[in-house]
Amino acid sequence: MRDVRVVLIGGTSNTGKSTVAEAVAERLGFEHRSTDGLARHPGRPWRTPEHEVPAHVAEHYGTLTTDELLASVLDHYERLWPRIEELITDRARAGAPGLVLEGSALLPDRVARLTVPRTAAVWLTAGESVVRDRVRAAGRYEEATDAERHLMDRFLARTGRYQTLMLDAVEALGLDRIDTGGGRTVGDLVDAVLAAVAAQVRTERSYRAGGNLCVTDEETRPGRPHHA
Repeated sequence: MRDVRVVLIGGTSNTGKSTVAEAVAERLGFEHRSTDGLARHPGRPWRTPEHEVPAHVAEHYGTLTTDELLASVLDHYERLWPRIEELITDRARAGAPGLVLEGSALLPDRVARLTVPRTAAVWLTAGESVVRDRVRAAGRYEEATDAERHLMDRFLARTGRYQTLMLDAVEALGLDRIDTGGGRTVGDLVDAVLAAVAAQVRTERSYRAGGNLCVTDEETRPGRPHHA
C-alpha cells in the first residue's frame, strides 16, 4: 500500500464507517479522521448516557420534511468540501503521514473529480433494515418516548434518502462500494476495503503504463465497482 497515502471511506450514517476506518488506519499505520470533526451538521437526534439532544437538533429533525433534511445536509457537505479537499491534498503529498478519512460528506461526484495522487476511495453501504436496527439500538428506541422516536424516524428517513442518492452516484460513476451487512466481521470488511484500494492502484498503474504494471506517483483515482 506504499502507493496510497490517503484512503477515503464514504457512506451514509450507521454503515460502520468509523469502526472500519479506524481498523483500516490501524492496519496501515495511518491516522484516522472523520469529516464530522471538520464541521458538524446537526448531530444525531437521540439521547445517550453522556449526551442530551440539543434543542436546535430536535427542532431541525422535528420540523423539516425529508426533502428539506436531505437538502440541508447536502448543502452542508458542499460548503465543507473545500476544507476536505485541502486536507486530502495536504496528506496525499509525498512524505506526509498517511490518512484514512471517513464521513458522509465524501460525496461520490466530488471525490471522482479529484486529481490528487496517492488517493483511493471506497463507499460502505448497508440494507435499510440494518441501518434502522443500528439507529434504534443506539437510541434505545423501545424505551424512548413518542417524541424521541419521531426524531429517530426522521433521521432514518433522511439517512435512507441520502443512501439512495449516494448509491445512484456510486453506480453511475463506477466507484467501489462494499456492503457491511450479512454478519461480516470488522476484519472481513478491512480486508475488502484494502482489496478495493489495491485494485484501484493496479488499475491506475496499468492505465498509466499502457498495460504494463509499474510503480508510479501519478494520480490514483477510484476504480471499477468492487462489490465484496
